[in-house]
Amino acid sequence: VQLQASGGGLVQAGGSLRLSCAASGRIVSRYRMAWFRQAPGKEREFVAGINSSGPINYADSVKGRFTISRDNTKNTVYLQMNSLKPEDTAVYYCARGRSSVGGPYDSWGQGTLVTVSS
Repeated sequence: VQLQASGGGLVQAGGSLRLSCAASGRIVSRYRMAWFRQAPGKEREFVAGINSSGPINYADSVKGRFTISRDNTKNTVYLQMNSLKPEDTAVYYCARGRSSVGGPYDSWGQGTLVTVSS
């Protein structure tokens, strides 16, 4: 399984970005997919996840601002990030869960850097 994350960049506070995670093979529709992030000097943290059947959950810090979605026909998962804050600055990773509803996460993308300036 290969996951290719893209879409990161530099944006001002209050701005938006959309991250994409392209998967090899038809895994997006069959497994739980999730986004994580790791800020400098901090541990990796969960951001958002979507089960194969649809249920979605978010970290409290991004609720109401971020939206996870997927396109099964393109084998791609997205993370729409709005109202970005400087504390959202991190390397964002997509990951595949080992089942349709959860982890552990056994496949990871290479990460894409999001920098939010104040």
